[in-house]
Amino acid sequence: MIIGIDGNEANQKNRVGVGQFAFNVIRELEKLDKINRYFIYLANEPLLDLPRARTNWEYLIFGPTHLWTQIALPARLFLQKEKLDVFYCPSHYAPRFSPVPTVVSIMDLWHHRHPEQFAKKDLYQLINWEKYSVKNASRIVTISEFSKSEIMKYYKLPADKITVAYPGLDERYKDIKIQRYKVKQIEEKFKICGDYILYLGTLQPKKNLVGLIQALNILISQYPDILLVISGKRGWLYEEIFQKVKELKLEEKVIFTDFVDEAEKPYLMAGAKCFVLPSFYEGFGIPVAEAMSLGVPAAISNTSSLPEVGGEAGFYFDPEKPEEIAQTLIKVIKLSPSDRERVAKAGKEQSNKFSWEKCAGQVLKSIKSVKPARQDLPAGQRLALSGRPGEAGGSESL
Repeated sequence: MIIGIDGNEANQKNRVGVGQFAFNVIRELEKLDKINRYFIYLANEPLLDLPRARTNWEYLIFGPTHLWTQIALPARLFLQKEKLDVFYCPSHYAPRFSPVPTVVSIMDLWHHRHPEQFAKKDLYQLINWEKYSVKNASRIVTISEFSKSEIMKYYKLPADKITVAYPGLDERYKDIKIQRYKVKQIEEKFKICGDYILYLGTLQPKKNLVGLIQALNILISQYPDILLVISGKRGWLYEEIFQKVKELKLEEKVIFTDFVDEAEKPYLMAGAKCFVLPSFYEGFGIPVAEAMSLGVPAAISNTSSLPEVGGEAGFYFDPEKPEEIAQTLIKVIKLSPSDRERVAKAGKEQSNKFSWEKCAGQVLKSIKSVKPARQDLPAGQRLALSGRPGEAGGSESL
């Protein structure tokens, strides 16, 4: 097969969410599949940590960058001499008017549940481009059984058209030997003095950080020395988070680190008394599995996909109730050394269920299940269009 992939979400320096998913799937596909031929389409030169070009793995860089998915990419797919069998898009946006059968990944549908939390322009683009992508996709890949149920509900799709590919963990979380001096260095860098609870993710309304700050205000009545570390870049409608900290006079109890580099994340997590994810809604929740892999207890919402991620190892609460969040955090903080060891073991076992290799395998299975665009062509014409060196059609990409 000749497979095309939109690599732009993966081609970012500070990857979160869909960028993290796209990068790891692309990296694992390159390792996993040495038989099929891949073209990775980019608007800019590939970053150094993307797989290196090789036989059967080629990057095509072109513009214009404005409306790239809707204009530049479809034009390239139409004009390209080497015709694709299938095109895979790791994000919600497939190329407009594509001549190639497409597989699309959908992370979650929060924007359908709470459209008021998005700017009108962004919401229009997200819903309309996504709707077009889903309607025209041959298959959909999503990241949890919960997200699959959401897609079936909102788009009226049959279950057998949607594949669940659970995200994985970076290998550093499985192999890392946590060294206390590195944990100490990270704590000093971010001016963390004492025990802390860690949140890691984008600052946006669905993460329920206002509720978490309210819970902290309750928690410090019993544990006055505890700190809350909030790590992650500012997304949208984040102003209320900072306002709530000031309103409750918790400036000395809440530390905002902004975006944390991937190399520093494991040490910041390893030093925490508890990892917390109070989200109202998650498509998956990779940081939960990352924290558990390091033996850190995870206090998480009992909603959406999070029970799939935490399994029996998680400590659950209703995200709508700050008092319940606080009580769950107290339960974790009060764990005896032996109970904490038991929880750490259960968390590591749960995290071992998720890997990027398995995820990429499910994506590849979905790609292979699509009827290739060139399947109905005569054998000689298919050979000519393949463009492999030494065969009719030559080796040029364009």
